[in-house]
Amino acid sequence: MGREKERMLAGEAYDPTDPELRRERERARDRCRRYNETAQTETDRRDRLLRELFGAVGDDATVLPPFHCDYGYNVGVGDDFFANFGCVFLDAGPIAFGDNCMLGPGVHVYTPTHPLGPEERAAGREFGDPVTVGDDVWIGGRAVLTPGVEVGDGAVVAAGAVVVDDVPARTVVGGNPAEVIREVDDE
Repeated sequence: MGREKERMLAGEAYDPTDPELRRERERARDRCRRYNETAQTETDRRDRLLRELFGAVGDDATVLPPFHCDYGYNVGVGDDFFANFGCVFLDAGPIAFGDNCMLGPGVHVYTPTHPLGPEERAAGREFGDPVTVGDDVWIGGRAVLTPGVEVGDGAVVAAGAVVVDDVPARTVVGGNPAEVIREVDDE
């Protein structure tokens, strides 16, 4: 493993133009292409391809094509995971979903981030800040989870929300930036 990949996996600033990282992104895009070309009836093939792409896959994981990611091996999904059409995971850092998570269509999860200073940013370095989603979470369509956020167990992220801060367990958040709308009750 090369130094830039080591830096990326450690959450340190790294050079995304590194040849090894480029090859790995190309491999992930090829795997995504093959996954996206499967027929709805090819459930066994989809399962096999998803397990080749992701770092960890629980039982009964479903991802509806089209789906796109940067590396794949930084993504882990728990049991009974469901992602609807058009989801995108930019996984320079770890993305972890717990059990019983549901994602609406077009959900985007981003881990790469860049320096704020223009000079440093122009140097082209970036780093990945992990995104963690607990168990029993529902993320509505076209929501965006930004680098470094954690979504607590039982939370709901409303459609179109842009999550820039951690989401407490058993709350509903919505808006841009997402704010707590209410707590989840059992009624």
